[in-house]
Amino acid sequence: MGWALALHGGAGDVPRTLPPELREPRLATLRRCLDLGAAALRDGRTALDVVELVVRELEDCPHFNAGRGSVLTAAGTVEMEACVMEGTMRCGAVSGLSTVANAVSLARLVMERTPHIYLAFDGAEAFARDQGVETKDPSHFITEHNIERLRQAKEANRVQIDYTQPLKGQQAPKETPVPAPADDNSQTGTVGCVAVDAAGNLATATSTGGLVNKMAGRIGNTPVVGAGTYANALCAVSATGKGEEIIRHTVARDVAALMEHRGLPRRASWRGRPGAPWGWWPCRAAGRCAWRTTPPPCSGRAPPRPGTPRSASGRTPAPTAERASASRCKCCGGISSSVP
Repeated sequence: MGWALALHGGAGDVPRTLPPELREPRLATLRRCLDLGAAALRDGRTALDVVELVVRELEDCPHFNAGRGSVLTAAGTVEMEACVMEGTMRCGAVSGLSTVANAVSLARLVMERTPHIYLAFDGAEAFARDQGVETKDPSHFITEHNIERLRQAKEANRVQIDYTQPLKGQQAPKETPVPAPADDNSQTGTVGCVAVDAAGNLATATSTGGLVNKMAGRIGNTPVVGAGTYANALCAVSATGKGEEIIRHTVARDVAALMEHRGLPRRASWRGRPGAPWGWWPCRAAGRCAWRTTPPPCSGRAPPRPGTPRSASGRTPAPTAERASASRCKCCGGISSSVP
């Protein structure tokens, strides 16, 4: 069978009002990671290897809310979290990390080298040291951009979903104002990847820095299996958005359950949560990936035929066996690629 993958840098949009120096590196990294993941799948790498590889690259990019670009807590610190899961339902998760360079790799080690699923804070940091994973001084993760984002959030007395809301001098034109909710904005920057390899193995990985100005010790949806990350023999899901709502609705497992028990297409499974502050990226064992964000910036047309990626128009032509077909949602920035 063919392979497929989808990756994301968050469920919100990439604001067109962002200056090129902020917008273009973000999009270029998504494209580069798509090429990297597609090449790895073509070379026969497993789905688990590929989702870890892609998410590590996204964690190393300071333009996303994960790893190097993680947003700051109310205390001015970084608390990163991540989760990986295979279609066999093996999984591992971590949270409360302040020194680990790639949280997604530590989550995989929890899955593979411990009898547990989830390690957090001091215990997770101690496990990282025991395993010899790469660590950095906490100051490595505290960027000037995120210091400014935290300052603005504190001034507004808000907890924000992400740091991509324009800074001062970068707001949307006055003639098209976009009112912001009282406790968040509509942008997200969590990173994730779902994949199915040529052998039909499924895997998912998600990583995030959480919310801007969140309370120290807050844990979001990303490391919660069944909420922000989930995989079984039929599909793999990576979710992103307002973590508290995703946890309440166990979004990732809900998507998988609808596919598994009711045989519903992705569009039907999404309809039940109109206006919810989240998005999700599923990849099916049949070898097709898609994205969906809410409120829906993308087309509501029918899903593509098996073996084709979902595009913003919903009408991506079927790829040839010799060449992977890739598409990026023009609204939410999600990217998928597949071969039949």
